[in-house]
Amino acid sequence: MATPNYGFEKRQRELAKKRKKEDKLRAKADRKVDHPEGEDEPMPDEANPAAPGAAEGGRVVVVSRASA
Repeated sequence: MATPNYGFEKRQRELAKKRKKEDKLRAKADRKVDHPEGEDEPMPDEANPAAPGAAEGGRVVVVSRASA
């Protein structure tokens, strides 16, 4: 029986982590390109009056995070 190659397994885990992080950053950048800040877009209730909570007078709270 062959012995496990722990170095190879560790390297594969590191590469998978790195790939996942890059994919996440790429997706985040794509979202930012699709919806740049400061752009006036209608609120979900205005765009779709049949949205849940719209007829009931529900509040929509939008929280934005300032980037440093």
